[in-house]
Amino acid sequence: MLIQIPRVPLLLLVLASFAAGELHSASSGRAKPNLVFVMTDDQATWSVGAYGHPQAVTPNIDRLAREGVLLRNAFVPSPVCSASRATFLTGLYGTEVGITDFLAGSEVAAGFGLPPQVLTWPEVLQQQGYTTGLSGKWHLGTQPQFHPTRQGFDWFFGYMGAVNLPMNPPLEENGEVRTFKGPISDILTDHAIGFVEKNRDHPFALLLHFREPHLKYTPMPEVDQKAYEGREIKGAEYPGLDQEEVNRYTREYLISVHAVDRNVGRLMARLKELNLLENTIVVFTSDHGYMIGQHGLHSKGNAWWMFPGIPHNTKRPNMFEEAIRIPFIVRWPGRIPAGSEATEPFSSVDTFATILGLMGVPVPADSRQHGADFSPRLMGKRIPWRDVMFGQYDLISGGIAHMRMIRTSEWKMVRHYLSLELDELYDLKNDPGEQYNLYRPQRAGKRAEGQDIEGIKAGLQERLYAWQREINDPLLLRMAQERDPLKR
Repeated sequence: MLIQIPRVPLLLLVLASFAAGELHSASSGRAKPNLVFVMTDDQATWSVGAYGHPQAVTPNIDRLAREGVLLRNAFVPSPVCSASRATFLTGLYGTEVGITDFLAGSEVAAGFGLPPQVLTWPEVLQQQGYTTGLSGKWHLGTQPQFHPTRQGFDWFFGYMGAVNLPMNPPLEENGEVRTFKGPISDILTDHAIGFVEKNRDHPFALLLHFREPHLKYTPMPEVDQKAYEGREIKGAEYPGLDQEEVNRYTREYLISVHAVDRNVGRLMARLKELNLLENTIVVFTSDHGYMIGQHGLHSKGNAWWMFPGIPHNTKRPNMFEEAIRIPFIVRWPGRIPAGSEATEPFSSVDTFATILGLMGVPVPADSRQHGADFSPRLMGKRIPWRDVMFGQYDLISGGIAHMRMIRTSEWKMVRHYLSLELDELYDLKNDPGEQYNLYRPQRAGKRAEGQDIEGIKAGLQERLYAWQREINDPLLLRMAQERDPLKR
């Protein structure tokens, strides 16, 4: 069921944002900044050199980190594509916009998508006078009412659905879908560069949503394969897995990431040639994390077991760190200190307020937001910030699960409301790899000495319930009709 959310009156929004924009320009003495927002598909932090992976060949992404700020603890509330992308654009959780899983065939056929009346930050920028464009993946509904040009984008080139081909992809241009020859990462970047060239003389906001490194990882251009020639790639180790298979998948995945990195370099070079680099905010991130062998799994929040003999449709719904943790890097010379880091827990629900904050545009007064503006911290200021984030994932495609998460710097609790035996509690301080589930300590294989596990669970659950009430979580109604699952 799609949730109807009232739209902010356009005139009031334009007047408010125009006034704030004028103040920002007058106080800063600079022209409005441009924005390039790069999002990859299924990319984990462990695939980026700047995040400490010794085998990753990502010189251009690493350069963004050296010249900007790197967020060490950036997360998504939902570890799958559509739900996560909706949050990135709206500052709302998936249940609030009616998208709680990735949109597959049945959901698309049933008319699911991002409701047109829900405000996106590209739409706010559009109303502020920016020319907005999207090159790449949408995956927020395929029917006409969900088209990006009805959700805040002046221009769209790419694909509406979930998946595409790494080579010779079918893509939409000017409302028509046709096959393009060549690597999709290069084609999307070519058109993104074309958008920049066309709009170089007035403020623009470009979103470049790569297909990579989504499955299928191959085929990839020869230049990206050569980046890993002669390199021994060793993937994650986990008991019972075929290590050769893990290594092979990891190599192919990293080659796919290299295609992204190479094209990030192409785009940055063109921005420099056009003298746009100094006043263009560049953001690099991913729609969620990923696993290849970690925890014995392959993929993201709807991962499957990698053990030999287990069918790939055997799901393990999860919110492991690798699935929810994302790269998030922001570059803006002269405004963001080069080579800086932020360790506070940033959630993609903060993206709406943070992007607008960076660009000097106020969050519309009547818009419903759960995130906060992190932009002062990105620019080197210390600000009060929370130590908690929340997550939700309702698996629909390929299985059924209703998961809710609360994560602090020390603890993560994940409730599986339809399968209470799967409830999880991890001591992140002493067990960052999430090897020991302490929700029922007697089953954890490790003693929780000196820890009041029941008290910790109760405290986390109280905060989780408060958040669920705040977002009007549909699970609350179901829980109200049943016995309190915490006591089971």
